[in-house]
Amino acid sequence: MTSLMTVLIVAALAWAVIAFNRLVRLRNQARAAWADIDVQLRRRHDLVPQLVAAVKAYVAHERATLEAVTGLRGRAIGLASPAQLGRLEAELQRGLERIFALREGYPELKANENFSQLQRDLVEVEDHLQYARRFYNGAVRDLNTTVQKVPDLLIARATGFSEAEFFQADEEDLPPVRVDLAP
Repeated sequence: MTSLMTVLIVAALAWAVIAFNRLVRLRNQARAAWADIDVQLRRRHDLVPQLVAAVKAYVAHERATLEAVTGLRGRAIGLASPAQLGRLEAELQRGLERIFALREGYPELKANENFSQLQRDLVEVEDHLQYARRFYNGAVRDLNTTVQKVPDLLIARATGFSEAEFFQADEEDLPPVRVDLAP
């Protein structure tokens, strides 16, 4: 009877260690995925002032749009919550779409190589950001599933693991953004 109890205790401890290590791996994967999103958002945020400066030279009377985009960028830099940041980034994306729409009304802006290069760079960042968001949300899904299911839930609660937030866009932002790169 004693050897059976010893085997059961050792098996329970082994399971606890395996479950804990799985939770640590999933949490670290979600953190690394968030860091990838953060890198892409920083790249986007670095491009915004350059884009605004390029547009300001041509469309001084569009100041409200430019100030809104600059303000959104500033607010986004200070946020850490994936859910809140997702909503703010969706607003920033709409503002950038309005800036890109301005190029149709200003032929000299449309022909400006600096503006065109910034636009191409931003499209590249958006592609990387889309991939990073999908990877992050997949990592969060895996972590949340593990934290919620029995018996891993017991180890998660005992060791302080909790669910992570998904990076989500607003419902109205679900359709893909169209960006025209034609000169």
